[in-house]
Amino acid sequence: MKYVCLIYVPADFVPTADDREALRKGYADHVEMHDEAAILARARLREAATATTVRVRGGQRLLSDGPYAEAKELLGGFYLIECADLDAALDYVTRMPIVAYGAIEVRPIVENWTPERESFRY
Repeated sequence: MKYVCLIYVPADFVPTADDREALRKGYADHVEMHDEAAILARARLREAATATTVRVRGGQRLLSDGPYAEAKELLGGFYLIECADLDAALDYVTRMPIVAYGAIEVRPIVENWTPERESFRY
């Protein structure tokens, strides 16, 4: 099963030199845990101030600088992983070093999704 893992960090998160070193070492160790999850994609996002939010209302495109909403935690990156089940995905992200500083939302993706068959129910 495939899961997107959304990594949130506090909006005011500024890692110390020790934090950065711990994260670097933690991720070097974490990379070796490929038995539990196949990493299909991963990325660190640029700062929230670089975001542009797009809306269309009344046929007009409306742009806003920054993220969608003010928040205490900001989306900092993501992983797309494939695991046997939710428990394996949760075990995997629990050992990601950044989780000690923020939170990781784990959400299954809809397999074989196509817009033509979408009900658009959220």
